Amino acid sequence: MSDRAQMLFDGIRQGDRAALARGITLVESTRVDHQQQARELVSACVGLGRERRTLRIGLTGTPGVGKSTFIEAFGMLLLSKGYRVSVLAVDPSSSRSGGSILGDKTRMQDLSVAAGAYVRPSPSRGSLGGVARNTLDSIILTEAGGYDICLVETVGVGQSETMVADMVDMFVLLLQPGSGDELQGVKRGIMELADLVIINKADGALAIPAKLTRTEIMNALHLMIPRRSSWTPKVVRASAVTGYNLERVWETVELYFTKLKESGEWDGLRAAQQEKWMWREVTNLLLTRLNRDPQVRKFAQTLEADVANGAVPPGIAAEQIVDKFLSAYK
Repeated sequence: MSDRAQMLFDGIRQGDRAALARGITLVESTRVDHQQQARELVSACVGLGRERRTLRIGLTGTPGVGKSTFIEAFGMLLLSKGYRVSVLAVDPSSSRSGGSILGDKTRMQDLSVAAGAYVRPSPSRGSLGGVARNTLDSIILTEAGGYDICLVETVGVGQSETMVADMVDMFVLLLQPGSGDELQGVKRGIMELADLVIINKADGALAIPAKLTRTEIMNALHLMIPRRSSWTPKVVRASAVTGYNLERVWETVELYFTKLKESGEWDGLRAAQQEKWMWREVTNLLLTRLNRDPQVRKFAQTLEADVANGAVPPGIAAEQIVDKFLSAYK
């Protein structure tokens, strides 16, 4: 292990938040030398993660549902119970500049400065699925840092938002009451993956609409096959602003993990997560190395003009580029 990776590993193991921040920055880096050091660091942290099994909880929801507000209120509740909490919030990146606002941390003002908590906003950098490419590595680092619960906030509900479900133990969907088109705005695939649905903002004038929305969601879930043999998805009304039912949300989360552990599904779930992300990383690495190959890039540039004027179909051009890349290894 390199000196830098060893230094970061020692700091993370001792609970140093600054070392954890630098470690996550390292795994997010696209520099070749940094990626090698990041692999060394993550490999060392995996062992500690096995000893300290963190509850991995993914949260997604429609725009404006109050994900960040809910996470702060829920996170502060967990801190009051003596748990250490990490939050990995993924912000969408601009397709033009590649930049991100990274505003989630500013909406978690109390949680981000609280002792026992760590909040880290990260850019998606064009990754589909609502999470960044290195989110799983970041989870492993927070586990090694001794955090009991890791909350992963996605960029929002979308067509491929379900990827986050492959890296967490529990998938939570946040919805807001009073919208007749609520069910239409949520993809069926996300509903099928939800282990817990929370109707947020269930206070004030929205208290009664929240009850109606809960009934609609429960009826919809009854038509879907649960993905866990030991668990039937639950629907809970709550309010991050007033704190209404946050205790019940935590009780439901506790019950879920108790059922998961008693049934033995938890071990199989973690094994499936690792396998799926291994193959996703294979795809990412192949694409990265293809883009770095100077001969392939030069060849691709010659094809771009033909594709642009319609002389060569995109599919044929893509096949030729891949063949060019693979020919170097024959």
